Amino acid sequence: MTQVDNGTIHYRDEIFRKLIHLCSLSIPVSYYFIPRNTALIILGMMTSIALFLDLGRYLSPAIGKIFYKFFGFLLRQHELDHKKRNLNGATYVLLSAFICVIIFPKVIVVTAFAVLIVSDTMAALIGRRFGRHKFLFKSLEGTLAFFFSGIVVVLLSPKIEYMLSEYMIGIVSTAFGAIIENVSFGLADDNLVIPISIGFAMWLLYLLFLPELNLVLQNVPR
Repeated sequence: MTQVDNGTIHYRDEIFRKLIHLCSLSIPVSYYFIPRNTALIILGMMTSIALFLDLGRYLSPAIGKIFYKFFGFLLRQHELDHKKRNLNGATYVLLSAFICVIIFPKVIVVTAFAVLIVSDTMAALIGRRFGRHKFLFKSLEGTLAFFFSGIVVVLLSPKIEYMLSEYMIGIVSTAFGAIIENVSFGLADDNLVIPISIGFAMWLLYLLFLPELNLVLQNVPR
């Protein structure tokens, strides 16, 4: 049995960070009901503001003082590095949402992004509290928590024709996302790579196994 990394912030702060993360579920839920162009305008403005504040804390002591006063306890060690000037997780969430809406059909964005929010939260909380067995770069417990919570999201998320094969596409893509979440540790921000990876996996599987379905002219509000 191998003790795995417990993170760089207190577990209580991790819980609060993930509760904020769960609020990002409003992104896929809202996108389900609004047109793509409207979503791009809203996400574009929010992402621009987040980038301004996130980069501004490195460049302006005044912005940095305010930023760290309110959000400093939520930041992980790599998000505090003024030499590398990494973005924080919240900025990556908005950036990845904006990119996903640009690239993928709505039905894929809603599923992939909801999996990110729910499953990344479960992986972090379960992995840090109960993670004991090393699996690849993280814990087996955290990776399984990602996968099984992702299955729940897939079962509840919108589909085009609600065929069994669509659910299987979502589940296989979630398994791929769970592996990506694990191996991306220290290489890239998972808020960015998880939804994009799941999105491309879903799109490829739809094209391979359900090429007759039109992912653009889907039966969800556009």
